[in-house]
Amino acid sequence: MQNKKILVLISGSGSNLQAFIEAQKNADFGGEIVAVISNKSDAFGLQRAKKAGIPAISILHTDYSSREAFDQALAQEINKYQADLILLAGFMRILTAEFVAEFQGRLLNIHPSLLPKYTGLRTHKRALDSQDEYHGSSVHFVTEELDGGPVIAQAKTKIKKDDTEEALVSRVLALEHQLYPAVVNMLLRDQIKFKQGEIYFENKKLQQPIVF
Repeated sequence: MQNKKILVLISGSGSNLQAFIEAQKNADFGGEIVAVISNKSDAFGLQRAKKAGIPAISILHTDYSSREAFDQALAQEINKYQADLILLAGFMRILTAEFVAEFQGRLLNIHPSLLPKYTGLRTHKRALDSQDEYHGSSVHFVTEELDGGPVIAQAKTKIKKDDTEEALVSRVLALEHQLYPAVVNMLLRDQIKFKQGEIYFENKKLQQPIVF
């Protein structure tokens, strides 16, 4: 079976990108990263891509007069690679409805909370402040609603009494590095499909997120 094409969008260090670079070395992984694009030229993730021999491209949002103009340029670049999946991996941009519509069903994100809890930022602090029993991460299809698309799978960790925000960040990030490649591989191998806004796992409609 020919490997499918993955394109990764980043803004920062690219630790989740590195998890995919490692995952694609495994013969059982059904995809190959064909390009990495960042909206910041100094994103360390671009160095990770170059080291792995992957095309590393920066398209600076500051070079464009509007969010729409930037998203159009981004979409144009993405389309050059004919990617089967576009992965947001620490890509810190809110995407326009037009961009999301163009790549609907192929566009995924990982978010550091057990969605629908804590969309947006500072999720770890919010989980601690709320004295939650569990915290974790969610992989979801991207829709127009921020962090609001259908959730495919989650990984969770029990919050400890002495947890700091930093400790929780570190633990959840380690979970993400396992969760995201595992979910993407299931998509690449057609175990998971997205049809008319619904998720199907092994041809059955998914009623709740898969828990890792």
